[in-house]
Amino acid sequence: MLFFFSVRIEHSGVSFDELWDEWEKEADAAQGALKAGKIKDLYKVSGQRRVVGVLDVESHEELDRIVMAGLPMAHMLDFEEIVPIREYSGFADDVRKRWQQ
Repeated sequence: MLFFFSVRIEHSGVSFDELWDEWEKEADAAQGALKAGKIKDLYKVSGQRRVVGVLDVESHEELDRIVMAGLPMAHMLDFEEIVPIREYSGFADDVRKRWQQ
């Protein structure tokens, strides 16, 4: 199951040094998840403390576990949007078939 997400980093109450230390741990985890295929795409929004990307998870439960407690910065992340998505090629095939099996 693919999900698009947009997450903002809420850093109030921590110093910038603490923020960068935490973000470095998150960056290491994110790059590991990219290599493992759990994260399909990941982008840092320029000029903002915000990241957008696409996760590939097995279930809603796995998604919940990841965003609630599985990330190094889970306590600092405000997920603004999480929406299910599908590969466009599959959609295009459905359109060509007019949604017939």
